[in-house]
Amino acid sequence: MRHAILFALAALTLAGCARRGPSGFQGYLEGEFIYVAAPLAGQLEKLAVQKGARVEAGAPLFTLERSAELAAQRQAAEQLRSSQARLADLKKGQRPTELAAIDARLQQARTAAELSKLDLARQENLFATHVIAASDIDRARLTHQGNLRAIDELTAQLATAQLGSRTDAIAAAEADVSASTAAKDRAEWNVNQKSQAAPRAGLVFDTLYREGEFVAAAMPVVALLPPENLKVRFFVSETEFAALKAGATVRVAFDGGATADARISYLSPQPEYTPPVLYNRDNRAKLVFMIEAVFTDAARARDLHPGQPVDVSPVL
Repeated sequence: MRHAILFALAALTLAGCARRGPSGFQGYLEGEFIYVAAPLAGQLEKLAVQKGARVEAGAPLFTLERSAELAAQRQAAEQLRSSQARLADLKKGQRPTELAAIDARLQQARTAAELSKLDLARQENLFATHVIAASDIDRARLTHQGNLRAIDELTAQLATAQLGSRTDAIAAAEADVSASTAAKDRAEWNVNQKSQAAPRAGLVFDTLYREGEFVAAAMPVVALLPPENLKVRFFVSETEFAALKAGATVRVAFDGGATADARISYLSPQPEYTPPVLYNRDNRAKLVFMIEAVFTDAARARDLHPGQPVDVSPVL
């Protein structure tokens, strides 16, 4: 009887000293949220989603009051049209009626030159027969030369009127059109920024403002959680840390028996004390390393939630 008792005690002692097989690492789910905000301030006019809803990429999330931005957009559009019309007018030159008036004066000058040419020829014949004095032929010659110069002047005026404004005036007008275009683009950007859509499909984790409240510039209104942004965060002891590598596959077990595979994406280079979520006495005062893993199938994380406790074990 005494030997049997001693044997039983020895067996219990050996069992207590034996190393226990790993049953998994404790951890929880962590979400990397997308905080959707507008770069401009304004009153929250419409909140298009509710907390807990799922949205697709491009779905409208919220709209801020934008009366001032719409007015600035209309003003910029009118200024652009005005500068474009001014540039087109400078390139056209003078109006058709003005060009017609110059052309009519040019035709009159040509007619006068033809008459003065004929008169000069007659005066030269009369001068050759000594009928008129030299002063008369000089007068006829000067009249004809004046008519020819009038033709040259009106021809130059017509060409200038057809060219339009000077190149520097046109360049200034073109610069004004460019500036007006930039102002219109900025005004349209301001209007568009007052309405924000979901950049990616995901869960509306939280809404941070109610309709009617004033939202400061760049303040988040909606916290969005895409399923691919849900990750597993777990902690391993120093002795087990070296066996885990980035890219390795781990199996995540949830309460209820469901499992999913994840890929290790980050290993903390710094040790830390037992995290607050682990309160059992065995882990107290031990150094652990934090490891993060992302789900291999992002769709599997669709119905999971941040803070959900999990057990993680390496896939051999």
